Amino acid sequence: MRTRVAIIAAGPSIEKSIAPLRSFVVEPMRFGRLFLAGDAAHIVPPTGAKGLNLAASDVYYLSQAFAEFYDTGSSAGLDGYSDRALARVWQAERFSWWMTRLLHRFPEDSGFDRPLQRAELEFLARSQSAQAALAENYVGLPY
Repeated sequence: MRTRVAIIAAGPSIEKSIAPLRSFVVEPMRFGRLFLAGDAAHIVPPTGAKGLNLAASDVYYLSQAFAEFYDTGSSAGLDGYSDRALARVWQAERFSWWMTRLLHRFPEDSGFDRPLQRAELEFLARSQSAQAALAENYVGLPY
C-alpha cells in the first residue's frame, strides 16, 4: 500500500485518542412534522456493528409510513413510526451494550467486573444457546 501512495509524505500521528463507546437514544423519534432517523435519533457503540443497520431500518419504516400517507392519506404509519423504530433501536442498544461490556475493559471496572466478564466469555464459548443468541443479534433482528 505504501508504494501506491508514495507521493503522500508520511507525517507524525496527531490523534491517538480512543473513540468513546457511548449510547444515546432520542424518544420519541418525532417532533411534530420532524422525523428523526439514524444517528440523529440514536447512537450505538461500534462494538455491535449496528449503527448503519439501524439507520437503514429507520429509513425503511419511515419510507413505508410516507408511502402509506401519500397513497391513502392515513397517518397511522407516521404516528406509529417512533414506537416501531424504537422497539428495534432498544434491542440493538441492549446488544451493543452487552458486546461492549463483554469485549472491552474500562478503567472503572472493579475486582468483581473482570471475573464476571471472564465468566461471560467462558459461558459464551461453551453454550450453543448463547452462541445462537449472539449470532441472531449480531446478524440482525427481523423487520
